[in-house]
Amino acid sequence: MNVLMLGAGQLARMMALAAKPLNIEVRAYDVGSEQVINPLANEQVYGDLASGIAHADAITAEFEHIDHDVLALCEASGKLKPSSQAIKIGGDRRLEKALLAQSQADNAEHVIVEDEQGFQQALEHLSLPIILKSALAGYDGKGQWRLKSNEQAAQVWTEVDEFFAGSKSLVKQGIVAEQMVPFDREVSLVGVRGVNGDVKVYPLTENHHTDGVLSVSLALTGEEELQKQAQQVFTNLTNAMDYVGILAIEFFQVGNKLLVNEIAPRVHNSGHWTQQGSDTCQFENHIRAVCGLPLGGTELLRPTAMINILGEDQVSNEVLAIQGVSVHWYGKTKRAGRKMGHINVSGESHAQLQQRLQAVADLLPESAFSDIKAYIGNLT
Repeated sequence: MNVLMLGAGQLARMMALAAKPLNIEVRAYDVGSEQVINPLANEQVYGDLASGIAHADAITAEFEHIDHDVLALCEASGKLKPSSQAIKIGGDRRLEKALLAQSQADNAEHVIVEDEQGFQQALEHLSLPIILKSALAGYDGKGQWRLKSNEQAAQVWTEVDEFFAGSKSLVKQGIVAEQMVPFDREVSLVGVRGVNGDVKVYPLTENHHTDGVLSVSLALTGEEELQKQAQQVFTNLTNAMDYVGILAIEFFQVGNKLLVNEIAPRVHNSGHWTQQGSDTCQFENHIRAVCGLPLGGTELLRPTAMINILGEDQVSNEVLAIQGVSVHWYGKTKRAGRKMGHINVSGESHAQLQQRLQAVADLLPESAFSDIKAYIGNLT
């Protein structure tokens, strides 16, 4: 079979690698060059989008911010999974909030802001502090403002108004103003739904962020009640969209309750640990789903965590001497804060995982990994 991936970044690369043993070829549409390329050898060019669609048996996406005209062409072919609407929902927080309401999924109190009147309504209906998130093209903490006092309101609105004016999107930009949630921790659930409606989910993952970017994900055990809540939300959302493929849901945990923060209609950074921690990783399961193949096992085989490599193009080779450690590089040019690769660490017990995580952390440079080292050092 042949799969066309919309997007040619590291997620496309990892799905292409996972597809190889299944004898499935993955080609990627590079939204920058508007050419279809080999995600494992970018210099290999196959042609334009039309030829890529014609060659493909199935079409899917590695990210959600895709031009709507491109989505329309792919949808018209009858090969796109998940649907263009599902991908659009992941790329527009306003559509996402509407889906959460339709599916009765608990989330933060919010107001949609598209002009100054909407901004004033947010100030009237929400209590401070408020976080304002761009409806389009916001990720990894970008396109966000925090309003902690009324004295900040005028300046924040000026910045938001300038943001609106500078938008180059063909879809009208907006803001979702949310009541900030005093949460205990952020967790996420990655799951997969097949063409026949079968659903499988991986264990919940505890996420730690550094400067707004995911830096560590730890697969959780012994969270049966939270797992049950999260799986029900996943099932409701994917059934509502007739979704096919991997979908990630980020939650705020408040006591024993989960509130949806956001969804991602694709493989997700917090699921990278599945490469070493589960029978079938998220990348292979996404390919299986969109190609109509049976879904693979999602159970946790051994305690596993992931460390993101941010802004660094090398780590000590000594980390490879630690048992249960795998390093995955993305082949990118070094840039501050950029996701350059990740390290998966596994153990036969939680105690052994903790020991190995600490051993890895001890080999990472303090200048780039100080926050990650502190988080690992505080794990129990």
